[in-house]
Amino acid sequence: MSRISVRGFAVASATAVTTVGAIAGVATGSPQPSNDNFEATAADMTLLADIPVGQQAEVQTASLTQQADAQASAADAAAKKSAEEAARIQAAEDAKAKKVAAKEAKEAEEAKLAEKREKELAASRSAVRSASSFAAKGSYTVGEVQAMARQMIPGDQFQCFSNIVNHESTWNYRAVNPSSGAYGLVQALPGSKMSSAGADWQTNPATQIKWGLDYMNGRYGSPCGAWSFWQANHWY
Repeated sequence: MSRISVRGFAVASATAVTTVGAIAGVATGSPQPSNDNFEATAADMTLLADIPVGQQAEVQTASLTQQADAQASAADAAAKKSAEEAARIQAAEDAKAKKVAAKEAKEAEEAKLAEKREKELAASRSAVRSASSFAAKGSYTVGEVQAMARQMIPGDQFQCFSNIVNHESTWNYRAVNPSSGAYGLVQALPGSKMSSAGADWQTNPATQIKWGLDYMNGRYGSPCGAWSFWQANHWY
Protein backbone atom coordinates (compact mmCIF):
# COMPACT_ATOMS: atom_id res chain seq x y z
CA MET A 1 0.00 0.00 0.00
CA SER A 2 1.40 3.37 -1.04
CA ARG A 3 1.56 6.55 1.05
CA ILE A 4 -1.43 7.96 -0.90
CA SER A 5 -3.54 4.82 -0.47
CA VAL A 6 -2.72 4.69 3.24
CA ARG A 7 -3.70 8.31 3.70
CA GLY A 8 -6.90 7.66 1.69
CA PHE A 9 -7.69 4.61 3.79
CA ALA A 10 -7.19 6.56 6.98
CA VAL A 11 -9.41 9.39 5.82
CA ALA A 12 -12.09 7.01 4.63
CA SER A 13 -12.06 5.11 7.90
CA ALA A 14 -12.29 8.28 9.92
CA THR A 15 -15.16 9.45 7.78
CA ALA A 16 -16.98 6.20 8.23
CA VAL A 17 -16.51 6.17 11.97
CA THR A 18 -17.64 9.77 12.24
CA THR A 19 -20.68 9.12 10.08
CA VAL A 20 -21.73 6.11 12.12
CA GLY A 21 -21.28 8.12 15.29
CA ALA A 22 -23.40 10.89 13.89
CA ILE A 23 -26.23 8.54 13.01
CA ALA A 24 -26.07 6.91 16.38
CA GLY A 25 -26.17 10.32 18.02
CA VAL A 26 -29.25 11.34 16.14
CA ALA A 27 -30.96 8.12 17.04
CA THR A 28 -30.14 8.34 20.70
CA GLY A 29 -30.42 12.06 21.03
CA SER A 30 -26.64 12.48 21.78
CA PRO A 31 -24.88 15.58 20.48
CA GLN A 32 -23.10 15.29 17.09
CA PRO A 33 -19.28 15.50 16.94
CA SER A 34 -17.91 18.76 15.66
CA ASN A 35 -15.84 19.28 12.47
CA ASP A 36 -12.74 19.89 14.63
CA ASN A 37 -12.89 16.40 16.10
CA PHE A 38 -13.23 14.93 12.65
CA GLU A 39 -10.14 16.77 11.28
CA ALA A 40 -7.99 15.84 14.32
CA THR A 41 -8.87 12.18 14.04
CA ALA A 42 -8.11 12.12 10.31
CA ALA A 43 -4.76 13.92 10.81
CA ASP A 44 -3.66 11.49 13.55
CA MET A 45 -4.41 8.50 11.43
CA THR A 46 -2.60 10.03 8.45
CA LEU A 47 0.62 10.63 10.50
CA LEU A 48 0.65 7.10 11.86
CA ALA A 49 0.36 5.62 8.41
CA ASP A 50 2.68 8.18 6.73
CA ILE A 51 5.60 5.71 6.31
CA PRO A 52 4.70 2.04 5.87
CA VAL A 53 6.45 -0.35 8.23
CA GLY A 54 8.04 -2.23 5.33
CA GLN A 55 9.74 0.92 3.98
CA GLN A 56 11.23 2.19 7.25
CA ALA A 57 14.35 -0.03 6.89
CA GLU A 58 14.93 1.30 3.37
CA VAL A 59 14.75 4.88 4.61
CA GLN A 60 17.25 4.18 7.40
CA THR A 61 19.63 2.45 4.99
CA ALA A 62 19.50 5.40 2.57
CA SER A 63 20.24 7.81 5.43
CA LEU A 64 23.26 5.79 6.58
CA THR A 65 24.57 5.60 3.00
CA GLN A 66 24.27 9.37 2.64
CA GLN A 67 26.16 9.92 5.90
CA ALA A 68 28.89 7.51 4.81
CA ASP A 69 29.25 9.34 1.48
CA ALA A 70 29.52 12.70 3.29
CA GLN A 71 32.18 11.34 5.65
CA ALA A 72 34.16 9.84 2.77
CA SER A 73 34.01 13.15 0.90
CA ALA A 74 35.23 15.04 4.00
CA ALA A 75 38.05 12.52 4.48
CA ASP A 76 39.12 12.92 0.83
CA ALA A 77 39.14 16.72 1.18
CA ALA A 78 41.21 16.51 4.40
CA ALA A 79 43.67 14.09 2.78
CA LYS A 80 44.02 16.37 -0.25
CA LYS A 81 44.64 19.41 1.96
CA SER A 82 47.20 17.48 4.02
CA ALA A 83 49.01 16.34 0.86
CA GLU A 84 49.11 19.88 -0.52
CA GLU A 85 50.50 21.22 2.79
CA ALA A 86 53.14 18.47 2.88
CA ALA A 87 54.14 19.28 -0.70
CA ARG A 88 54.41 22.99 0.14
CA ILE A 89 56.60 22.28 3.17
CA GLN A 90 58.80 19.91 1.16
CA ALA A 91 59.21 22.49 -1.63
CA ALA A 92 60.24 25.14 0.92
CA GLU A 93 62.75 22.76 2.49
CA ASP A 94 64.16 21.83 -0.92
CA ALA A 95 64.56 25.50 -1.84
CA LYS A 96 66.30 26.21 1.47
CA ALA A 97 68.63 23.23 1.05
CA LYS A 98 69.44 24.34 -2.50
CA LYS A 99 70.25 27.86 -1.30
CA VAL A 100 72.51 26.53 1.47
CA ALA A 101 74.28 24.22 -0.97
CA ALA A 102 74.85 27.09 -3.40
CA LYS A 103 76.26 29.26 -0.60
CA GLU A 104 78.57 26.49 0.57
CA ALA A 105 79.76 25.85 -2.98
CA LYS A 106 80.49 29.56 -3.45
CA GLU A 107 82.40 29.74 -0.16
CA ALA A 108 84.38 26.63 -1.07
CA GLU A 109 85.27 28.14 -4.44
CA GLU A 110 86.34 31.42 -2.84
CA ALA A 111 88.45 29.53 -0.29
CA LYS A 112 90.04 27.56 -3.11
CA LEU A 113 90.89 30.73 -5.02
CA ALA A 114 92.27 32.38 -1.88
CA GLU A 115 94.45 29.34 -1.21
CA LYS A 116 95.67 29.43 -4.79
CA ARG A 117 96.57 33.12 -4.55
CA GLU A 118 98.35 32.53 -1.26
CA LYS A 119 100.40 29.72 -2.78
CA GLU A 120 101.27 31.88 -5.76
CA LEU A 121 102.29 34.71 -3.46
CA ALA A 122 104.37 32.38 -1.31
CA ALA A 123 106.04 30.98 -4.41
CA SER A 124 106.72 34.51 -5.64
CA ARG A 125 108.25 35.51 -2.33
CA SER A 126 110.39 32.41 -2.13
CA ALA A 127 111.71 33.09 -5.59
CA VAL A 128 113.05 36.58 -4.79
CA ARG A 129 116.73 37.12 -4.22
CA SER A 130 118.22 38.14 -0.91
CA ALA A 131 120.24 41.33 -0.47
CA SER A 132 123.41 39.37 0.15
CA SER A 133 123.17 37.69 -3.26
CA PHE A 134 124.19 40.90 -5.04
CA ALA A 135 127.87 41.74 -5.41
CA ALA A 136 128.80 45.02 -3.78
CA LYS A 137 129.80 47.91 -6.06
CA GLY A 138 131.14 51.38 -5.56
CA SER A 139 128.07 52.98 -7.18
CA TYR A 140 124.76 52.06 -8.84
CA THR A 141 122.66 53.60 -11.56
CA VAL A 142 118.91 54.07 -11.14
CA GLY A 143 118.32 51.23 -13.61
CA GLU A 144 120.55 48.89 -11.62
CA VAL A 145 118.82 49.77 -8.35
CA GLN A 146 115.41 49.18 -9.90
CA ALA A 147 116.58 45.84 -11.34
CA MET A 148 117.72 44.79 -7.88
CA ALA A 149 114.37 45.76 -6.41
CA ARG A 150 112.49 43.75 -9.04
CA GLN A 151 114.43 40.66 -8.04
CA MET A 152 113.97 41.19 -4.30
CA ILE A 153 110.29 42.19 -4.17
CA PRO A 154 107.35 39.90 -5.06
CA GLY A 155 105.99 40.72 -8.49
CA ASP A 156 102.51 41.72 -7.28
CA GLN A 157 104.05 44.21 -4.81
CA PHE A 158 106.79 45.80 -6.89
CA GLN A 159 104.70 48.61 -8.40
CA CYS A 160 103.49 49.74 -4.96
CA PHE A 161 107.07 49.71 -3.65
CA SER A 162 108.21 51.62 -6.71
CA ASN A 163 105.49 54.26 -6.25
CA ILE A 164 106.69 54.99 -2.72
CA VAL A 165 110.37 55.11 -3.69
CA ASN A 166 109.58 57.43 -6.60
CA HIS A 167 107.95 59.90 -4.21
CA GLU A 168 110.50 59.50 -1.40
CA SER A 169 113.84 59.52 -3.23
CA THR A 170 113.32 59.13 -7.01
CA TRP A 171 115.42 55.94 -6.67
CA ASN A 172 118.47 57.75 -5.31
CA TYR A 173 119.97 55.43 -2.70
CA ARG A 174 122.08 58.31 -1.32
CA ALA A 175 119.19 60.80 -1.01
CA VAL A 176 119.13 62.86 2.19
CA ASN A 177 116.23 64.97 3.43
CA PRO A 178 117.80 68.32 4.46
CA SER A 179 115.05 69.03 6.98
CA SER A 180 114.63 65.71 8.77
CA GLY A 181 117.78 63.83 7.89
CA ALA A 182 115.83 60.87 6.46
CA TYR A 183 118.09 58.77 4.28
CA GLY A 184 118.16 56.44 1.31
CA LEU A 185 115.66 54.95 -1.13
CA VAL A 186 112.82 54.66 1.36
CA GLN A 187 113.88 57.67 3.48
CA ALA A 188 114.40 55.86 6.77
CA LEU A 189 114.35 58.19 9.77
CA PRO A 190 116.90 58.08 11.13
CA GLY A 191 118.85 56.36 8.40
CA SER A 192 120.75 54.29 10.94
CA LYS A 193 117.60 52.17 11.42
CA MET A 194 118.62 50.35 8.26
CA SER A 195 121.68 48.93 10.01
CA SER A 196 119.41 46.09 11.15
CA ALA A 197 119.46 44.90 7.53
CA GLY A 198 123.19 45.35 7.05
CA ALA A 199 126.18 47.42 8.08
CA ASP A 200 126.52 48.76 4.54
CA TRP A 201 123.11 50.49 4.64
CA GLN A 202 124.60 53.83 3.50
CA THR A 203 126.16 52.53 0.28
CA ASN A 204 124.32 49.36 -0.68
CA PRO A 205 120.86 49.80 -2.26
CA ALA A 206 120.10 46.07 -1.77
CA THR A 207 120.42 46.55 2.00
CA GLN A 208 118.09 49.55 1.84
CA ILE A 209 115.59 47.63 -0.28
CA LYS A 210 115.61 44.75 2.19
CA TRP A 211 115.05 47.06 5.15
CA GLY A 212 112.29 48.99 3.34
CA LEU A 213 110.46 45.76 2.36
CA ASP A 214 110.64 44.42 5.91
CA TYR A 215 109.36 47.74 7.28
CA MET A 216 106.38 47.87 4.89
CA ASN A 217 105.46 44.23 5.53
CA GLY A 218 105.76 44.65 9.29
CA ARG A 219 103.78 47.89 9.63
CA TYR A 220 101.30 47.75 6.73
CA GLY A 221 101.22 44.09 5.74
CA SER A 222 102.76 44.67 2.34
CA PRO A 223 104.19 47.41 0.09
CA CYS A 224 100.69 47.87 -1.38
CA GLY A 225 99.32 48.38 2.12
CA ALA A 226 102.01 50.98 2.71
CA TRP A 227 101.20 52.66 -0.62
CA SER A 228 97.50 52.89 0.27
CA PHE A 229 98.43 54.61 3.53
CA TRP A 230 100.87 56.93 1.71
CA GLN A 231 98.20 58.01 -0.76
CA ALA A 232 95.90 59.03 2.10
CA ASN A 233 98.57 60.73 4.26
CA HIS A 234 101.57 61.49 1.98
CA TRP A 235 103.85 59.72 4.41
CA TYR A 236 104.17 56.20 5.71
